Amino acid sequence: MSNYEIVIGLEVHSELNTESKIFCSCKNQFGGEPNSHCCPVCSGLPGVLPVLNKKAVLYTVKAGLACGCEISKFSKFDRKNYYYPDLPKAYQISQFDLPLCVGGGLSFTVDGEEKYVRLNRIHLEEDAGKLIHSEYGGGTLVDYNRCGVPLIEIVTEPDMRSPEEAIAFLETLRSVLKYTGVSDCKMEQGSLRCDINVSVRKKGATEFGTRTEMKNVNSFKAAYRAMQYESKRQIKLLEEGKEIIQETRRWDDNSGKSYTMRTKEDAQDYRYFPDPDLVPVVLSDETIAQLKNSLPKLPNERKKQYVEEYGLPVYDAEVLTKDKEIADFFDETLSKYNNAKTLSNWIMGDILRMLKEKEGDEIEIPITSDSLVELLNMIDKGSISLAASKTVFEQMWNTGEKAESIVSKLGLTQINDTSELEKMVEDIIKNNPKPFEDYKSGNEKAKAFFVGQVMKMTKGKANPKIVNEILDKELNK
Repeated sequence: MSNYEIVIGLEVHSELNTESKIFCSCKNQFGGEPNSHCCPVCSGLPGVLPVLNKKAVLYTVKAGLACGCEISKFSKFDRKNYYYPDLPKAYQISQFDLPLCVGGGLSFTVDGEEKYVRLNRIHLEEDAGKLIHSEYGGGTLVDYNRCGVPLIEIVTEPDMRSPEEAIAFLETLRSVLKYTGVSDCKMEQGSLRCDINVSVRKKGATEFGTRTEMKNVNSFKAAYRAMQYESKRQIKLLEEGKEIIQETRRWDDNSGKSYTMRTKEDAQDYRYFPDPDLVPVVLSDETIAQLKNSLPKLPNERKKQYVEEYGLPVYDAEVLTKDKEIADFFDETLSKYNNAKTLSNWIMGDILRMLKEKEGDEIEIPITSDSLVELLNMIDKGSISLAASKTVFEQMWNTGEKAESIVSKLGLTQINDTSELEKMVEDIIKNNPKPFEDYKSGNEKAKAFFVGQVMKMTKGKANPKIVNEILDKELNK
């Protein structure tokens, strides 16, 4: 593989967060009984007319602005003709030569190195239905609930040179889309998925090799495995003197292999033509400017703020800004607790650890910023030890109780009474002459024995700072 270069381009599909579908008033909602969110328009019955959802257009423009695209003031919808059971009209309403968003690109970091991937376009289209294949061989059913859901397709240039780069780009894109609020990007629900175009060429070559496409990969883990497998498969064919066929392949994540679906279509195979039932979309400068001004602080802007204003390491800033929910929680909590690094450590450590134990991509933090601030203030005041705070935090996370209530209930209040601890230390030293002699003989590690004894007697509630100060005084008498 060292003699070859991998070339990757992506076509990312993201369902928009509108309340209704793109050309009808049916609910845009995941789940529900099969074919319960349908009407004559989205199920393709003869004689119906589509009516464009304005919010879907505005969301597409918003996504384009966040990705640095040029916004087309004049665009139109086209019919993409192909027959498949999940497409009831036998054509998909999409955009061909005049998409809403053109160009643009995203910057991201891979292994500490800054990368930039150019976008070719972002266009708006309708989603297809969902085929449900019987695992018992009893045929295939179709659910049209998803049919007509507004979908943006984000097409990159073939700028990525490794699966690692492609995944980093996808993570950045997902983050940007979530920050703008145009999509929830729930991959487990199919609202974010991608087609992966892979080719290989000898290092130093200027022409691209023959590419293959893998359709509708719906997790980053599967996408990474698919890219690795396909690049190795193509290199093996070339090394054996065989030809790579331009085709569409299906990725099977269970077997870790891809399989031929059909030969790859080109634009002419779809026989695009302007949809005669829809008028062109005309956008004013004022509308575009309003959408641009409505954009929130995006991940890169927030990352810069965290480093320059709050003094956080770049790594911390990258982790905290990756998901909007985490960044929002950090900002809200920081407005009430003025120690960015301590707060960052808690979020990156305990909160992200607890979130990883949950299934799915959705981020829900069950504790409030006020509750976390209460806990952090108790640590700072010495009311509880850092070790005890971990127990309190888990109880807060699982029960929703306040920190003070949990500390009181579990008896975790830290012992800060110097006179009480001094008497305890004196007794422990008196009853353990051997470790005392070891310490006097120069064995510094013997001090840890006495610290452990105090903690054992107090069930971990002694203030370790005070214990160490008392021990230093008593052991060096």
